[in-house]
Amino acid sequence: MVTLTKIYTRGGDKGETSLGDGTRVAKHALRVAAYGTVDETNGVIGLARLHTSGDADAMLGRVQNDLFDLGADLCTPETGRKAEGALRIVDAQVDRLEAEIDALNAELEPLTSFVLPGGTPASAYLHLARTVARRAERMMTELAAIEPVNAAAVRYMNRLSDHLFVLARHLNDRGRGDVLWQPGGTRDGG
Repeated sequence: MVTLTKIYTRGGDKGETSLGDGTRVAKHALRVAAYGTVDETNGVIGLARLHTSGDADAMLGRVQNDLFDLGADLCTPETGRKAEGALRIVDAQVDRLEAEIDALNAELEPLTSFVLPGGTPASAYLHLARTVARRAERMMTELAAIEPVNAAAVRYMNRLSDHLFVLARHLNDRGRGDVLWQPGGTRDGG
């Protein structure tokens, strides 16, 4: 467990922060941006949870915990001095997302168009979380192009955006309340 007794340290007042292995880096470093965007995803999921209950809320609670694991994973470089024994995303977390996606998707109306963010408040927030998760994934893959990143963590973020999409549809009356894109539907001023 983590014990926080002091919230501010003044250590970042000059634009640097510490990674999980103690290495000091710029606050705008790609690794920091990646785990910061994972944290943003978690924040938007928290908003969605204000409008969920039951199984959907339990799924999102597990995802929020996973996202803290993922942040810890990204915060500790794979080649850093504390890499051994560091908390890492594992394939079982990805597998759980896939099983939940499959179960939710089996209950959905087939898609006849692309889905616009909207419908219920929970669905709208989940679509927002999905877009932030995709941004985090892009940052993670950019980081992985220049230094090692846990491949399971990248897979997790890829599945998470799918999970959030399918869950958003599920919470829109199993897809019946989805807001569908109408290609060119507003061209005539309508």
